[in-house]
Amino acid sequence: MPPHCDTMDGPVVTAAKKALETGNVNLILPWVPKKAEEELKKAFEKTLQVRKLGQEAAELADYWFFETAVRLHREGEGAPYTGLKPAGLDWGPIVPRAEKAIEKGNPKEVIDFIVHTVEEELQRRFKHAMEKKKYDVNDVYAAREYVQAMLGFILYAHHLYEFMKGGKVHGEEGIGEHQL
Repeated sequence: MPPHCDTMDGPVVTAAKKALETGNVNLILPWVPKKAEEELKKAFEKTLQVRKLGQEAAELADYWFFETAVRLHREGEGAPYTGLKPAGLDWGPIVPRAEKAIEKGNPKEVIDFIVHTVEEELQRRFKHAMEKKKYDVNDVYAAREYVQAMLGFILYAHHLYEFMKGGKVHGEEGIGEHQL
């Protein structure tokens, strides 16, 4: 799962923390589908009550609320909930760039990075296929290497195109989009 919706420093837990800090459940509700709204509201109210019982109770209640929010969020994506992940995980070069783009209101850096990366990968795969293309017809092993390289280029390009034109967006195992 990319993007980091199930991490302790991800956007769902961050929104849940702000909701608890302010007492405003509306700060976390957009992260879950409408059908999960009542369950999350009830969990929010219970968490606020338990937080009054002391620091240890508050920490446990908060963590339970974070898990509930992330679980409901993942269900809205059609993806499984696999637990909360620690903060600080490396999600690669795109997530920070994409978050920065949203913050600044400008996608140029993300677009340039992706275009450059796709171009490099297609060139690399194409070059590899071309290197393998000149083989002795009686060398079946070399022919298989070529077939693998050629298919590697063609299928990579095909899958990339298919994803760009309608692939799964966020819930990689699920329906691809959040349920509203």
